[in-house]
Amino acid sequence: MTRTKCLLFIALCLPLFIPGGRVNAAETQGRSLSNLVAEALAKNPELQAARSRWEMYERKVLPARSLDDPRLGLSFSNYPVDSLQADETPMTGNELQLSQAFPFPGKLDARGEMAEQQALWYKSAWEDARLQLVRKVKDAWYRLYYRDRAVAITRKNIDLLDDFIQLTETRYAVGTGLQQDVLKAQVERSKLMDRLFTLRQQRTTVLADLNTLLARPTASPVAIPASLEMTEVKMAAAELQDLSRENRPLYASYQALIDRYQSQRKLARLDYYPDFNVWAGYRMRDEVTGDPVRGTDFVSAGISINLPIWKKKRKEAVAEAESGVRMARRRFDDFRDRVHFSISDGYAQLEKNRDLVALYKTGIIPQAQQTYEASLSAYQVGDVDFLSLVDSLLTLYRYQIDYQRVLADYQRSVAQLEAASGVPLEDESAKAPR
Repeated sequence: MTRTKCLLFIALCLPLFIPGGRVNAAETQGRSLSNLVAEALAKNPELQAARSRWEMYERKVLPARSLDDPRLGLSFSNYPVDSLQADETPMTGNELQLSQAFPFPGKLDARGEMAEQQALWYKSAWEDARLQLVRKVKDAWYRLYYRDRAVAITRKNIDLLDDFIQLTETRYAVGTGLQQDVLKAQVERSKLMDRLFTLRQQRTTVLADLNTLLARPTASPVAIPASLEMTEVKMAAAELQDLSRENRPLYASYQALIDRYQSQRKLARLDYYPDFNVWAGYRMRDEVTGDPVRGTDFVSAGISINLPIWKKKRKEAVAEAESGVRMARRRFDDFRDRVHFSISDGYAQLEKNRDLVALYKTGIIPQAQQTYEASLSAYQVGDVDFLSLVDSLLTLYRYQIDYQRVLADYQRSVAQLEAASGVPLEDESAKAPR
């Protein structure tokens, strides 16, 4: 390949790496990512386990509100030891007894409230797990996008360096080039190959991570668009923090935890009062000689209570529940603070990446492109050496890679804000052009 053809090839290939040089793929991006999210929500085993755990605890509510089963007993009373006959003495008889335990009023309700709040905890935890799974899928998808673009850009730059190497070898062979130019081009190509190997390994790892979330085989292919659209976030960080109180499911979990310990405290206080056991019996007798009532059957009934005299253990039970209420409230406060920090940190990352995208798109990459083109023109007339030309090309390459990274990181920040606040931001109508 002649020098002129080589330079023309380089000039034609470079626009492939410049922002805006690809076909808009917003529709493909949204459809592909939405399908993956739906698949993960339907198939992810960890999420399914969280749902089953909630359903398991939901089934505990009705039993907790229900009375214990009644008890049925049969007794054989006052049989003579020597004969064991039922018709020898008037005292002998067989008694059928039915009993039912009744907790002190309010205890069943308190137990039911505890079970219900425990189920609400796991329900909200499952709903929050859905949010976090969506974030993980989006995060892995955007990381995969960056690796795909980085691999493609690196491959194209390796192809360009192959042409550089051919050019420098030809010039060196005819005595118009330097050996150091050949060596420099070969070294830079080796560096890019090293980078390519690393990127391929990273892509394999990220793909396996994404497929694991989707409950697929780790090597299953995933379609990634050639370009990425930026989601425009119009809400301020403070607004997202305020909205998170109503939209983040784990807030409801921690409130349910507080309510559970309050119900436990209520039950512990009610335990100072006795429970009741009501019973009724029917005694069957045989007629015996000398029996004034001639074997008449008897009925009986009664009520018994436990005696809650051990106050110390009940006092400790109330203290335990009060400590649980304080613990749950502190956990609620800690969770709120962590959510606010996550939103604040994610928003700061988003603003940084948004500014970097604009800087790379409107400043750094066009400037690096101009520098390369100037070096190319100067090299054609012999005003700059080959090393300067290669350096300008590799500088442009690094900025192209960095641009794709911050673009993906911006979308990852959006996903983080969605998961932290519970507020959906991925609105197709709000997408800004890349």
